[in-house]
Amino acid sequence: MCIIFFKFDPRPVSKNAYRLILAANRDEFYHRPSKLADFWGNNNEILSGLDMEEGKEGGTWLGISTRGKLGALTNYLQPQQDKDARGRGELVTHFLTTDMDSLSYLKKVSAEGHLYNGFNLIAADLSTAKGDVVCYYGNRGESEPAILTPGTYGLSNALLETPWRKLCFGKRLFMEAVERSQALSKDALVAQLLDVLNNEEAQLPDPAIEDQGREYIQPILSKYAAVCVRCTNYGTRTNTIILVDADGHVTFMERSMLDKDPSRWETNTYEFTLQN
Repeated sequence: MCIIFFKFDPRPVSKNAYRLILAANRDEFYHRPSKLADFWGNNNEILSGLDMEEGKEGGTWLGISTRGKLGALTNYLQPQQDKDARGRGELVTHFLTTDMDSLSYLKKVSAEGHLYNGFNLIAADLSTAKGDVVCYYGNRGESEPAILTPGTYGLSNALLETPWRKLCFGKRLFMEAVERSQALSKDALVAQLLDVLNNEEAQLPDPAIEDQGREYIQPILSKYAAVCVRCTNYGTRTNTIILVDADGHVTFMERSMLDKDPSRWETNTYEFTLQN
C-alpha cells in the first residue's frame, strides 16, 4: 500500500508558486531491503531510493532525474498475485534512464502491462523551457495512458482519483497545505506536508476499499485505511516530498525508517536545478 498526492501547474502565475508539489508514502514490509535515496546512474543524474529485494534489485517506487524526468509507482490492491510476474519497480527505473518522453513510454508500458501484477504509474517530463507534461497509466484501467491536465490529484492502490475515504481525507489535508504554500517558508511547507503523510486516523468504514480487497481479512483492511499505515511488520517506511519551483529548482526530502523500527527515522534533503 502506498499513497501519493501531487499538484502541478506548468506555468505558475506567481514567482513564489511551485510548479510541482508532491507528497508520497511508501508502505512496505519492514524487513524488505532497500537503499535510501541517493544519486545514481551513468552521470549520477537520477535521485531515488532503490529496492534491494532479491530478484528485484534496482527497482524503485519514486524518483526524479536532473534532466526533469519523474516517475512514481503504486501497486494495485489485488489479493491474488502472480508470483512469476515481472517486478513493477523496474517500470520507474526504466523511465528514468530512457530518452523516451513520458507519453511514449507509457504507451510502450501499456502494451506490456499484462506482464505485471496490478500497478499505477505516473511519468512526467519537467521542462522549464517547454512546460511540464504529466501522464498516467494503470494496467487495471483504461488501455491507453492519459495526459493529465494541471491540477491536484491523489493516487493510492486503486486507479487514479478512486475515492477511497483515506485518499479523499488525505487529499483535502494536502490541498489545505498547498493553498498556504506561498505564505509559508519552504521548511514550514515541508513540515505541514509531513503532517499530512503521517496522519494515522483510520477512515472507516470504507466500502470501496473493502470491495476491492474483499479477499483480505477485515482487520488487515482496517489497518490500511489511514494515510499512514502502521502494522506490526508492515507499514509506512518512507515519506518523500518533492518541490519544483518556477525556475526549475528541485527540493527532494526523504524521511526513512531505520532498522525496521517505527520510532527511528532519518531525514535527508537534496537540492538541484533541472538541466533543460
